[in-house]
Amino acid sequence: MTENIMAGNSLLYLLFAIPPVILAGLARNMLTSRYAKACKAPSSVTGAAAARAILDSAGLQSIAIERIPGTLSDHYDPRAKVLRLSENSYSGRNLAAVGVAAHEAGHALQDAQHYKPMLVRQAAVPLASFGSNSAMVLMLLGATMNMLALILAGIVCFGFVTFLQIINLPVEYDASARAKRQLESLGVITSNELPMVRSMLSAAALTYVAAMLSSLLQFLYFAMRFLGSSNRSR
Repeated sequence: MTENIMAGNSLLYLLFAIPPVILAGLARNMLTSRYAKACKAPSSVTGAAAARAILDSAGLQSIAIERIPGTLSDHYDPRAKVLRLSENSYSGRNLAAVGVAAHEAGHALQDAQHYKPMLVRQAAVPLASFGSNSAMVLMLLGATMNMLALILAGIVCFGFVTFLQIINLPVEYDASARAKRQLESLGVITSNELPMVRSMLSAAALTYVAAMLSSLLQFLYFAMRFLGSSNRSR
């Protein structure tokens, strides 16, 4: 039975795997296109200046903004209370830089206001990291040793990863919504520039949707195979 769970039905697996792969490819292409377009649209301020304006308006002068290497390596570190921006996002004077920096500043606002989904995500990260490293190992060991309990443990561990991907969606969408509101209300961008920023951030959000769907469908596939094999063994 355990071998059946791991081997599965190749056609069924493809039905679960192909849609998110297609969506992920479309999302990446869309993000690349819109980001490149926004990089060519000049802005009156740099990304770092836009992020600083958003943070200061919320009374978060204590949060530092650091420049880091890489492309789209931008992130907010809630433990260090530091917003880290890649070179283009930090010093770029274009709408792409402003949009990305504002999005990360949105995460800092979430942290300061104790936004519950973000707190849940932070708590889920260690479990998801453990699940990502151990899920497939446990399932393969379970199949090799013919131990159903190990396969079930692997599926549960994979569930931690899926849960993180699910809770990631409201966190990322809310950060983008905060960014757009703040950029416009503070006058960092004009109403004519907002659609391009909104378009780029929407494409970025779609990549998170694709990641969530991929993880969720894989989890459902393993769960269905496990339940089906369990029923046949009775």
